[in-house]
Amino acid sequence: MDAPYKPSVKLLFYLSDVPKIIASAGKMTLSHRDVATIFGSMDDTKVVEWIRELVRRGHTSPFEHSIYVFEVVCSRVASHQIVRHRIAGYTQLSQRYSENFLRLFVKSIASYLGREDLYVDSPRNREGYKSYVHLINIFIDSGPEYDTLLDIVSTAFIVPPNVVKNRDRSFLESLVVAVGRYYDVLAKGYTYEDARFLLPQAIKTRLLVSMNARELIESFLPLRMCIRAQWEIRYIAWNLWRQLMEIHPDIFRYIGPRCIHIDSRVRKNLCSLDEYLDGRCSFEISRCPELVDREAISQCLKTTSRDPYEP
Repeated sequence: MDAPYKPSVKLLFYLSDVPKIIASAGKMTLSHRDVATIFGSMDDTKVVEWIRELVRRGHTSPFEHSIYVFEVVCSRVASHQIVRHRIAGYTQLSQRYSENFLRLFVKSIASYLGREDLYVDSPRNREGYKSYVHLINIFIDSGPEYDTLLDIVSTAFIVPPNVVKNRDRSFLESLVVAVGRYYDVLAKGYTYEDARFLLPQAIKTRLLVSMNARELIESFLPLRMCIRAQWEIRYIAWNLWRQLMEIHPDIFRYIGPRCIHIDSRVRKNLCSLDEYLDGRCSFEISRCPELVDREAISQCLKTTSRDPYEP
């Protein structure tokens, strides 16, 4: 299980027959038979062959006959990037009506201090929010150790890799102070809608995302698995790809950053992402869309596949 300070993604729902549906749709464009007949006659070998050929030719409209629903917990920094992918459905936790992650944050502080008596589970008035501010101030004054600070901050915030690697205490303390100010203005009678202006973009949010395979293989994964993508959304994209590989490897084995996407268009025989990563397959393009020369693309690919939190 990932550390709580990391973003997370979890594939929830999908159509189990998607590979066969996509292969059948692709074959239908060239066949005199109806889709039901094609689907019934499509064996596993043919499914693999048709999907490989569709990917190689860039004929991806059949991939729209699919749906993948996944839940993402990330910062507001990353969520703003995710929702820029137009061909998708989104539902996001509202900051106007909920501060669920922040309540968990305060509850963790109360538990650490042994002051559960000051914690109000569902504050309905200014006094309840004042007790939250009081708890946060006690916590700051107690001078918690770095690891304790990280554990508590992680209940409500995504923490960047460099902060974790550098054990940057002041960065974490700034997040704690911001929450104190947030609850301070709520105690003064401000609404969630206005108080949220004080919150850092590192605050956790939750999204339910629906994408079809075409959006995933043509846009989201190639763009967001790339080394040029922001580290958080890149981390999400790679972890989503790994989960997609567990259920539909026939579709997603050839998918990766844009260098893979472009190289697949010029190759006679496709290579899987794993084959590129372990050196069994070399790039044929002279350079990638980010202007990395052919000789350096493989190392770039290995770098972008790594967990940004690892040394």
